[in-house]
Amino acid sequence: MSYELKPITEAGKLFVEATEKVIKKLQTRADKSDKSSSINKKNLSDMLNAGVSTAFVPQALGGFGLTSIHDWIVGLSRLGQGDGSVAIAMNMHLAVCRGMMETWKAAQSSANEEIVTQMETNFKEIVSGNMYICATATEPGTDNLHPYTKATRVDGGWCINGTKIFVTGSPVASHVVMNLRVSGEKSTKKGGDDVLGSAMIPLATKGIRPQDDWQAMGMRASGSQTILFDNVFVPEPMVRFIGPWGRWSTSLLMNRNLSNLPLLGVFLGIAEHANQLALASAMKKTKTGKPRNAERPSIQHMIGEMEISLSTAQAMISQMGQIADDFLIEYQDQKIPVDRAHELLKDHQSMKWVVNSNAINIVSRAMDVVGGSGYMDKNPLSRLYRDVRAGPFMQPYSPTEAREYIGKVMLKIYPED
Repeated sequence: MSYELKPITEAGKLFVEATEKVIKKLQTRADKSDKSSSINKKNLSDMLNAGVSTAFVPQALGGFGLTSIHDWIVGLSRLGQGDGSVAIAMNMHLAVCRGMMETWKAAQSSANEEIVTQMETNFKEIVSGNMYICATATEPGTDNLHPYTKATRVDGGWCINGTKIFVTGSPVASHVVMNLRVSGEKSTKKGGDDVLGSAMIPLATKGIRPQDDWQAMGMRASGSQTILFDNVFVPEPMVRFIGPWGRWSTSLLMNRNLSNLPLLGVFLGIAEHANQLALASAMKKTKTGKPRNAERPSIQHMIGEMEISLSTAQAMISQMGQIADDFLIEYQDQKIPVDRAHELLKDHQSMKWVVNSNAINIVSRAMDVVGGSGYMDKNPLSRLYRDVRAGPFMQPYSPTEAREYIGKVMLKIYPED
């Protein structure tokens, strides 16, 4: 177990211990949730009681005060061992909570009492269980840089219209955070009439229409349904500008980096669970008295390959988590240049490629070790086999785009759009 991911901060240890408390509970409910394509609310309750969903809330306000990206990834790997669907939904919530924590810290430094009070109110709602957040940047036919869900100025605020897909966790969430195309704001010196914006909106707001249409090969219990926004009115302060629409900015790059990195921990956790199931199967005694599968050279060879792939993924994820933590420390008191943000995302994408590929291979080999029983619905491996395949599709970038992006950044051709 020398490559097993372990937390490196005190807050991270508390977070990981909290996630480990719920692994077995998630596993016992995963099959039923998968079959019904539904979210089990008991999982949310258990994670709240353990402290998982309050990880980024400051300690003084009832959370763990987590700051380490590395330890965030470690915790998500444990949730991935429990149920990948639950883990990716929780990651959406935690990503927004981390943003709140950063906003709270900045407001304290600048003595902005209004923002401090607003964030602390949110933290109290999160700790009480009254606020659980889903997030989406995905729309049909476009990418994260070019959302077509539009916010248009009206008297007193904004009117939002559009469609978001893969809104993970939304059936049980209280709020949704999403990116927007904001019309006519001329936010950059380079010109352009549209701004990339974001908003956090209560899901009970008039005009928000969940479609309850999530039917997929895997991650069935993630609740990643489509949501329509039909003339949704929000007050002026609820829409925040990020940067120019259709162009990379440091803010957007860092958001994509830090929000999506922990997802790789989820897919590692799925692979770790599959590996555990394969080992248990291989070491099981047979009823016929024949040698255990563990004594067969072919099985030993396959188990060895799985261990090498798992160790590679674990080591690379751990290093990437440390790289991200070191990066944030380096730039904690200064502006991050956009080229450096691209270089961090390049490292992220290299790791993503390796981890996703290895995780898929590990689960596939685990199926070979277990044999035909692993193909049956009653065996958790059949679910893991479907769930792990979702990894490469998580943005940014897909397998069809990642190598080009990595090559460009290595050649110092930093993409602008």
